[in-house]
Amino acid sequence: MAYAEKAGIPIDMKHKQGGSPYSMDANLLHISFEGRHLEDPAAEAEESMWRWTVSPEKAPDAAEYLDIEFSNGDIVALNGAKMSPAQVLARLNELGGKHGIGRLDLVENRYVGMKSRGCYETPGGTIMLKAHRAIESITLDREVAHLKDDLMPRYASMIYNGYWWSPERRTLQTLIDHTQQTVNGWVRVKLYKGNVIIAGRDSSTDSLFDPTIATFEDDKGAYDQKDAAGFIKLNALRLRIAANLHKRK
Repeated sequence: MAYAEKAGIPIDMKHKQGGSPYSMDANLLHISFEGRHLEDPAAEAEESMWRWTVSPEKAPDAAEYLDIEFSNGDIVALNGAKMSPAQVLARLNELGGKHGIGRLDLVENRYVGMKSRGCYETPGGTIMLKAHRAIESITLDREVAHLKDDLMPRYASMIYNGYWWSPERRTLQTLIDHTQQTVNGWVRVKLYKGNVIIAGRDSSTDSLFDPTIATFEDDKGAYDQKDAAGFIKLNALRLRIAANLHKRK
């Protein structure tokens, strides 16, 4: 910091009386904070620490709706305006920060074995994740979605531990990219005081949601309810075998 001051390099957070400033790292996706006051996991983060987001208590009292368009799993437009990936993230950071969205306070398990506390601001990333899950919910096959969810912690761990260029990450990326071919459509979210609320979702080309089958009003055209009896009996066979054994004991 002394060098920065001497060289005329502006520093966003100066030394405070009684201690050093937080360690901060920022990029387009997030800003992280570590050290100082945060080294006590029982202490609440100071409000003055946060840089991108207002507190939910100070967020606007009126909700804001946002339509997000997806193509092959990527966001390509906001409210009908086509944008590049960088433009999308920058705009979502702005909107999310305005509504107090994306604050995280985590105790992490470092690769070397220690636990470390960090606070993060990811307003754009938080909106993207919630919206992406929403469009996947109607465009991904059930078992594909479950497989992807099973693999996500491992994928995240690879990146967290610095293995972005590893062959296993690239192999897994091929599978993930394949699943995203049908993730096309739009999601409407409501931004309100720290919350990202899904207000609607649709895909004109790849939706697996069939209202004629999903309806509670009419069974015509859907599966025959009587078919469930055999399925239930067969699916519960192992449970009935165990129950009979218990009775004999």
